[in-house]
This record gives sequence, structure tokens and C-alpha cells, in this order.
Amino acid sequence: MSVEVLTTISPTTNEPILTRNGISQADLDELPNTATKAFESWSKTSLADRQKIVKTALKLLLNLKDDLAQELTISDEVLKDTDGEAEKGFKRFIRKVPVGPVLVIFAWNYPYLILVNSLIPALLAGNTVILKPSPQTPTIVERVAKVFEEAGLPSGVLQHFHCGSPTLIESIVRNPKIKLVAFTGSVAGGLAIVDGAVFNSGQSCCSVERVYVADEIHDAFVEAVQKVLKGYVLGDPFDKGTHVGPVISKRSKETIEAHVQDAVAKGAKDATPENESFANPPPKGNFVKPTLLTGVDHSMTVMTEETFGPVIPVMRVKNDDEAVKLMNDSEFGLTASIWTKDTDRGYAIADQVEAGTVFVNRCDFPSPDLAWTGWKNSGKGQTLSRFGYDQFVKLKSYHLKDYPK
Repeated sequence: MSVEVLTTISPTTNEPILTRNGISQADLDELPNTATKAFESWSKTSLADRQKIVKTALKLLLNLKDDLAQELTISDEVLKDTDGEAEKGFKRFIRKVPVGPVLVIFAWNYPYLILVNSLIPALLAGNTVILKPSPQTPTIVERVAKVFEEAGLPSGVLQHFHCGSPTLIESIVRNPKIKLVAFTGSVAGGLAIVDGAVFNSGQSCCSVERVYVADEIHDAFVEAVQKVLKGYVLGDPFDKGTHVGPVISKRSKETIEAHVQDAVAKGAKDATPENESFANPPPKGNFVKPTLLTGVDHSMTVMTEETFGPVIPVMRVKNDDEAVKLMNDSEFGLTASIWTKDTDRGYAIADQVEAGTVFVNRCDFPSPDLAWTGWKNSGKGQTLSRFGYDQFVKLKSYHLKDYPK
């Protein structure tokens, strides 16, 4: 039986740029077997030896060395044994042991973040790892695998495969030899807020999806946003003068535009200023103009679902209480940001917001020393920080009593 051929399409031109062969069911089934066999020896390798291999790999990935170095520093502390209460004749402690083969399925936006979020903690904890990248970013995983091979990682500890078949992916997810699945992907202020909504063409998992502005500054805020958008350039991302590039696919473009159309049909106003690049983007790519919407409400799809594009829906609110109520009126809860001159007030509002990460006067910045976690339908578990390691270990308690003499 022939395997699928995966084609990576350029979002700028909608032309094919490379292909990769998928994987057969038989070869896919063999990956957990190999990972399980490699786990037997890798899990017994000392943390110091595991760190040595990872540090060697980091030398080959210099652009990420700072964030990854912090993960190494954290691992010394969080993976060590935890002593129990002292008692004469007894020794008690808790050991963190690796869970086993880990499947990491990751998205196309910021693919190198898998290193910080999942791969490094999983390997340092003593697990074996199977990586499954997005078909839109297939070369990342190949480069990472090569780097770790050159660093001396034993065969079978890190594997990867390309696949676009939901059926095949489901089969490996359900494989009993896979002990953990780490998945990152979509769910079916002033000027910095604009950057937060349009940054990476709005395709950041923590991008600004909804904006609530106090009534007394609403009009001034909208005017300031319009002024910024007038200076943006929509175009080819390889052009240094471009601020906003294409979205990842035709399907994404259609979804984003449908959200805007739904909002306008229900009474929202498209307040986007005139901009030549917005009106005449390159003809072949998946270009979506940055769009400013006013007069929005929660009857509109753009305010209740993930748009994942360069759309800024602005809703007027009377006070902080109304803003918090509306912010929490969502099935999602990954990030939220509060923008205010009064940071104490911002902190107080942050306490009330139902989200895994809250920012005050900034947005879209995962910090390696803080837990990255989603509330509600934005995720289970966490990555980053010392707590990120908890995903990749299980606890084993030891209670040792001296033999009577």
C-alpha cells in the first residue's frame, strides 16, 4: 500500500515548495516499539549524562541557547529526589521517574518552541520522544533530529514522522506503548495591543482575539489604532519593508474573512483605515488585510471563537466589572492582557480573569520561568518553568527501614 505524499504550500504564493512522504501503518506501529526499547536504557542514564547530550545539542542551536539553558538549570532542581520527614531508622523520599515514550504533536506557528515546551523537558526527565510536525513545517523536525544525533543522543530515543492522516495519527495516539501525548495546536494599551493582534499575522496562540476598551477612551483608542494601521505594509514576508505577511492557508483565510463578514452583517463597523497595501496585496497568496472592527458584541463569531488572524474587534465597556465579565464569557482561557496606567489596578483585574497567563501592559510573550498553561478549553496541563517537568514524570515513593541488628 502506497503512503501519502505531503506537500508544503507557500502561503505567499500558494505554490508547492517541498514534499515529504507520509508513513505507512506498519512503520508507524514500529515507532512506539523502538521508543519503548530505547527507553529501557535511556531512562537509566544519569541526569548529568542526559544534560551533557542536550548541552552539546544546544551549541548547534545557538539562537535558542538562552531559553533552553534555563530549562537545563531548572532540571537540576525539579528532577532531584524529594526527602521525606526524617525519622531514626527510616529513610523516606519521593523520586520522579520518566513516564515512558512520549508523542509530541506540534503546530506550524513557532515550531521551534517545541524545544522549550516539550522536547528538552521530556528528554531530561528520561523519556523517549516521537515528534510529529505540521505538514506546513516539516523541515524543523528533521533539523532537530539531526542536531541531537550529532550531539550523541542514542538511537531510538528521538524519532519523528510525517503524516497528514487523522486516522493514522489517532492510531499512534491510542497505542498503549505511548504513555503521554503532548499536543499543541488550534482549538475547533494602545499601540502594543495592535501589535499583539496583528503580530505574526495574528497567528500566535496567545494573540489578542478580543479588545475591551473603557467608554471614556474608546474613540481615542480607535483613532490611535487607525493611525498605526495606516503605516502597516501587507505583503511578501521576504520583503524587509513588510509588517504583515500571509496567513498559513486558504482555509485560514476563508475562516478569518467569514468571521469579519459575520460581524459586519450583525452590525459591526469595519473601521480599518485606507491603506494601499491592504487594498492591493500580492495576488496569489493567502493575504488577509489587518481589520479593525468596532461596535462588536458577543453575538458575533469573532468574539466567541478563535479567529487566529489579524483582526482587532473592539468593544466598548462601561467599567472594569463589565470588562472582566465579558473577558470571562468564553470557553477559552490561554492568555489575557490588561492595559492601564495604574498597575495596581491592572493586577487587581488580572486576579479576576479566568486565564492561565495574564499580562499587564504587554502581551504575547511566553516566559521560560513561568508556567504556560491553558484554562477551560485552551488546554490541560502545563509546559515551561519547573512545573512543566511535572508532565513528563510520575512519582514513586520510597520508604526504607533499617534491618534490625
